[in-house]
Amino acid sequence: MTEQKDKVQIAAEWVEINERHEGQRVDNFLLTHLKGVPKSLIYRILRSGEVRVNKGRIKPAYRLQLGDVVRVPPLRRPDTPPAPQPSRQVVDLIIRSILYEDNGLLVINKPSGVAVHGGSGLSYGVIEALRIARPDARDLELVHRLDRDTSGCLMIAKKRSVLRALHTLLREDGVDKRYVALLKGRWRGGERRVTAALKKNVLLSGERVVRVGEDGKASETLFRPLRHFASATMVEALPRTGRTHQIRVHAAHLGQPIAADDKYGDDEFNAQMRQRGLRRLFLHAASLRFTLPGADRPLEFRAPLGPDLETVLAALDEETIKES
Repeated sequence: MTEQKDKVQIAAEWVEINERHEGQRVDNFLLTHLKGVPKSLIYRILRSGEVRVNKGRIKPAYRLQLGDVVRVPPLRRPDTPPAPQPSRQVVDLIIRSILYEDNGLLVINKPSGVAVHGGSGLSYGVIEALRIARPDARDLELVHRLDRDTSGCLMIAKKRSVLRALHTLLREDGVDKRYVALLKGRWRGGERRVTAALKKNVLLSGERVVRVGEDGKASETLFRPLRHFASATMVEALPRTGRTHQIRVHAAHLGQPIAADDKYGDDEFNAQMRQRGLRRLFLHAASLRFTLPGADRPLEFRAPLGPDLETVLAALDEETIKES
């Protein structure tokens, strides 16, 4: 008997939307529901009208409502081997990084070097590790993202209602997000506001970079100096928009790139920081503050700097004292 190579969905499916998927974009719902089906095919069946909601055509950005009935057309789904799972060591690392947890929300101090999710050549990330650590939490979803090399406060929703509420707050600038970063050189003056527009670019190698450009998306970051050293400055960065690599590109635009930034940084400065013990991007999501709908007080979370970054600051302090 010949081994079956493909799984075939014989007929169209009709899926009624419950509270788990209420408010979710239909394209994201299909990506989860049709695991193993190429993303390009999912968008093709959306564009062609083969996917219907309440018997009508919809756009990929349509947000599902409670009681909607989604028609999923018959598709051929290739068998795929199970994705590699995070090791117990990685899962334990993420568990130890939890700053806060209740019935609807998790906040962790994400370690540098750990991606928030699998993809782009990575088998797994924080969300996959948490799904192993919290198997009963069926609706775990990232609320926002941090670059792989950035450490600090990361929110994961355990309920769709919390995810929707936080996404609304993020869109309406209702979440106070503060980062700390170590920048090249001495800072002059007080706070500075950078409003340079940012545009994503893809190089021939496939690497994604972001550039300042008049035809880019509106972006805003406020920088405030915190500590001055002989050859560097520690700043607080408050991103008012959430563009990819925003703080890193805006810092470089000022002529004071972030220490150990191998994409937008200064090679000579990075080499100097390596001599002082820095082995990773010095960008840390230090705090979050927001008020959920119906709550009588705000939630606030702070993630302490890792010992590796504190060691670098101590070395810079000593150097600065010697030069003064």
